[in-house]
Formats: sequence, C-alpha cells, structure tokens
Amino acid sequence: MPRYWMITNRNKRRDGLGGDRAPLSYWVADKTPLDQFGNWREVSAAQFQRLLLAATDRFPLIIDPARHEAQKHATLFVHGYDNDWKSAARRYESLSARLFEGPAGLGLAVLFTWPSDGMKINYYPDRSDAAASGADFAQILNALFDLLAERQQAGVANPRRACRAKTSVIAHSMGNYVLQKAMQQAWTRNNQPLLVSLINQLLMVAADVDNDLFKSGESVDKSDGDAIANLTYRVTALYTGRDPVLGLSAGLKHFGKRRLGRSGLDLSYPIPDNVWEVDCSSLIPPDADNIHSIYFEEPKILALMKEILRGVDRGVLVANGLVPAA
Repeated sequence: MPRYWMITNRNKRRDGLGGDRAPLSYWVADKTPLDQFGNWREVSAAQFQRLLLAATDRFPLIIDPARHEAQKHATLFVHGYDNDWKSAARRYESLSARLFEGPAGLGLAVLFTWPSDGMKINYYPDRSDAAASGADFAQILNALFDLLAERQQAGVANPRRACRAKTSVIAHSMGNYVLQKAMQQAWTRNNQPLLVSLINQLLMVAADVDNDLFKSGESVDKSDGDAIANLTYRVTALYTGRDPVLGLSAGLKHFGKRRLGRSGLDLSYPIPDNVWEVDCSSLIPPDADNIHSIYFEEPKILALMKEILRGVDRGVLVANGLVPAA
C-alpha cells in the first residue's frame, strides 16, 4: 500500500514536474525523500482511487458519534505561491510526518501541486495559474462528492460500509485561491447542494484571498465564500499581521481589500456561523523568519492544527489554551 499520494496538473518532464498546466495526473510513493522524482510512480485515476479507498478502509470504523474526534482523516493539501514541485513535495513530506503518520497520526494526506513557478517575482503569473487550476481541482472535488454521496447511501443501508475517514483540506497562501475557485465550480456542478458536507474541516493557512470572502453571512448569494461555507462543516482561518509576504500581496493587487491571512476576517460583515479565525501572532517566536510558512514548522501551531482537524470544539480549544486569548 502506498504511503504518499500526489495529484497534479503540472506538465511531466523527465526529471520531475514542470511549471506549465497540463491534464491531471496521479502519483504514489512508498519511500522518501519525496523531492526525488524517481521515488514516485504514476498510476491511472481509477487505480489511484482504488488504492486510496483501500488505504482508508484500513482505518478503524468509528460508529459511535461520541468518538468522532478519533476518526481518521484523508486530507488534501494545496500548497501556495512560489513553490516549484520539489519544494511542494518537501512541505508535503514534512506535514505528513508531523500530523498524519504513526499510531497517533490523523491518517493520510494527499498533495495537490499546481503549476506555481517557484519564483518570488512571479506573483501575477502564479495568480493566473492558481485561477486556472481551480477548474482542475474542482474535478477532484467533484469525484470526491460523488464518492461521499455513494458511501453515505451505503452507510444508511449498512453502517459497517460507511466512510472510515473524514475529508479535510489544508490550503496554504495562494492555494486558498485555487480552492476558492474550485469550490465554486464544485458547488455549481452539484446544484448548490446543502445536504452533504464535502469537506469536514478546512484550514485556510495564511490565505492569500480577500478578507471579505465570507461577507454573505448566512444568506445564500452563490458567491465563492458562500460555496465554501456551504460545502464545509467548519472553516478555520489561521492568520498573523506579522506576515510580510501577504503585505506585499495586498500592495500588488491594488484593489483595496486586505488579505485574509494577514488581517483576519472582515468582521464588518456578518460571518457564517461555521467560519472562524485564529490570530497566531503570539504563537510565533519573536525572532522568527519566513513567517508566511512558519505555520508548518512551529510546534504550537501544528498542535493547534491537529486538534482543529480532529474536530475539537472551538470553546474547548480556547479553554485548553491552544487558541490564544483574544
């Protein structure tokens, strides 16, 4: 059974994956380091799904609702701006080791790597690639939606055939823009369904999207934020005002809206009840550098991310000191 999983819309090259958009391809690996292309092997979409289902079917079956926090996860990880495929693979390998592997791990993670150019000066091309990649990521979400609907029906008929894994997403930086565009397309394709939560927990980490994304509140206006809120059980935005990368992003856009990952939610609008934020500034060491990505390196933030993904209640997270006092 594979240990590592990757879906990409990058073009294939002899020595790895490139920076151009291409049809989706599916990859698995059994050993590290994951930034060595020879450790990956390509499989068909059907084979990838079969292998992934077989892996999740090995998870413990949790039927008792009181034990839902113990249920394992199958998590999609979407990297951000300025990541070539090798740096994305290294980030994924580290995240998998810290949060998902081992007896106490959350389950398994799947990397979605899109054609970010891996160049700090290429903000605008990366944003264009992210917007286009939304359609490709939507294909993955649509397939997931169909599978969840099928498993839901099977679980009603026989509880032992129910899903053994929660589905969650961790999106970093501009990867949240990929997700935003994909969720809108998935919601539209499925006729704005309100009966199935496609994603159990969504972590929007240092999100390079407008901070008024969820301004529709509880009303239905069919916006991108409306799609995310309706297809997700709980949305958590992790942010810090100390992030210089998102300060640059806001300056480049010139649209006047702050970045969600730098300023938090725009609370001048009503926010959907299942959307909340955590200011991680006090969890980041005073002398830290690379703050835009430190969420994946700082133990306190990783511990918080793990408990959020498990589905621990917000009030409990605050009471246990994992969430800094406001």
